[in-house]
Parts: sequence; C-alpha cells; structure tokens
Amino acid sequence: MPSPWEVALGDAIRGLRPELRAYFAAVPPDAEGVGEGVFDVVGTPRRWLRPVLRLLGGPSLFPVRATDVPFDVRNRATPEGAGVAAVRRIRVDGRRLIMRDETVATGPGVVVDRIGDPVRIEAAFRPAVVDGGLRLDSIAVRLRLGPLRLPLGPLSPRVTLTERFDPVADRQRVALTVDAPIVGRIYEYAGAFTYAIRPREDA
Repeated sequence: MPSPWEVALGDAIRGLRPELRAYFAAVPPDAEGVGEGVFDVVGTPRRWLRPVLRLLGGPSLFPVRATDVPFDVRNRATPEGAGVAAVRRIRVDGRRLIMRDETVATGPGVVVDRIGDPVRIEAAFRPAVVDGGLRLDSIAVRLRLGPLRLPLGPLSPRVTLTERFDPVADRQRVALTVDAPIVGRIYEYAGAFTYAIRPREDA
C-alpha cells in the first residue's frame, strides 16, 4: 500500500532526492523507520505560551524551549496500512517528552497530521516538492475534543514544514515553524538526523 506522501504527491514524488524518497516511501509492516539526531532548537520562544501548549497538545507539542536536544523518531505503518504513525522522543532537563502523531492522505494533494494520543490537534497540509526537498504548508488547523472537530478559522496558525537532505553533512534536515496571527512565532523545531529502515523488534 502506498504511503500518504505517495498518494498526495503522485508522480511529483519523483522529484525528491533519493534519500528523501526512501524516507517518504511506505514503511513495510514488519519494519520501522528509525531516525536519530539533534534538534538545534525546539519549543516555543514565548514562555507564557508553555501552559497553553501543554493544555492543547499535552507533551506532544514539546511545551519547552531548548537547544542542542538529542532526539529519536520511530515511523511505523498504521495497522490498516494507509497511514504513518510516528513517535518522537526528546529529553530536556531530565524529563523525557514524547510526541505522537499519525499522518494520512485524504486524497491527491492533501495530507492530514493528527497530533496526540488521544488526538488533540489536526492539521491539513498541501505538500510540494521544492529543489529536491519536501515543503508542507498548512491549509486548515482544527482542535479535537473527542469526536468534535473545531476549526480555528481566522485564528488558525500558519504551519510550515520542510524536509531536505544535506549531502555535505550526510544528514536529513527538518524545520517546522508555527506562526499565529498577531502573536507571530509560537512554536518551532529544527535539526538534523540520520534515518534507516530496520526490522521491528516486536514483529
């Protein structure tokens, strides 16, 4: 079964660098994608927002501000095979924080990321291949309260995610920014990591 990125991008996925095509391809059911690296920066630059992030996203939004943070990520196919479930882990000030999300394609040109377990935030993105890398621009952000989806409308933040490969460092680089109307930058992370497909220990 194709990955969400293969469904959303269609033939455009061929424009990705080979290293990124491997990252965005479907993960075999008996394997997992393992990434290990360092965030140059992670969290919110606004201290007063940390309680808000904790309330809205729990630990999945990393309600901190830190630099040079080791992290790892595990990508697995969802049980039905149509999506990718990711678990990202960091350790800050002696605390281990875990972000869980699930990405699915809702059709050509759109992927949806559901953040948290249970899901608390849902963001729809339009993906595009740019200079061999992938760029995601949000087109809608909703809060989830049980079965309810609450669109944020004009209050919706702008979320941008880029993934590219750095051949000099032999690392994949990721950068995410979240900018809210009036307030400006409310959340970000950026860093570099290695990635490989490995057999699942519980397979």
